[in-house]
Amino acid sequence: MNSAAPSATPSVLDLAPVIPVVVIDDAAHAVPMARALVAGGLPAIEVTLRTPAAPDAIRAIAEEVPGAVVGAGTVLTAEQAETAVAAGARFLVSPGWTDRLLDAMRASGVPFLPGVSTASEVVALLERGVSEMKFFPAEAAGGTAYLRSLASPLPQARFCPTGGIDASLAPGYLALPNVRCVGGTWMLPPDAVAARDWGRVEHLAREAAALHA
Repeated sequence: MNSAAPSATPSVLDLAPVIPVVVIDDAAHAVPMARALVAGGLPAIEVTLRTPAAPDAIRAIAEEVPGAVVGAGTVLTAEQAETAVAAGARFLVSPGWTDRLLDAMRASGVPFLPGVSTASEVVALLERGVSEMKFFPAEAAGGTAYLRSLASPLPQARFCPTGGIDASLAPGYLALPNVRCVGGTWMLPPDAVAARDWGRVEHLAREAAALHA
């Protein structure tokens, strides 16, 4: 993963075939949810900054779940990047990027995945020395066919596709040479989270961790 300190952290893209994308409304769910995901074999956890509970959730996971590599998603501003890293985020993910946001993510000192959905955005990032990216929204932006078409002209780019991907679609993405992992939410069904059925979450995480091309 792109980082201001290349030797600091192995690429988050290589930790597991799936990165759970988590929206947390209640920070009390964060630790048991993260423990279930890690126990199921998914250590990289992206907590999106879509709710007020997100910074507290990131902090709790960072402090109480040693096996987790917790990151912040939906990073849109420099201020959010700073808040996330202060809370303990070990990587940052954005749905898109601007020069200002890219500079802020570089300055954060942690690995980051800027979002792209077009070839021009990929080329612009490669010009800036960024080779690992989030492809979003994956299904709406062209899915596996689009990413396959990028592999030959832009072989140095590596992607984590996210958006509309489920357990049935993930293997098709993981079969592509330029895809290292996918992001998704299917291992966190809303009814299981509401019921605090962490055993079910662990089971679904284990199935996701076993996915391959």
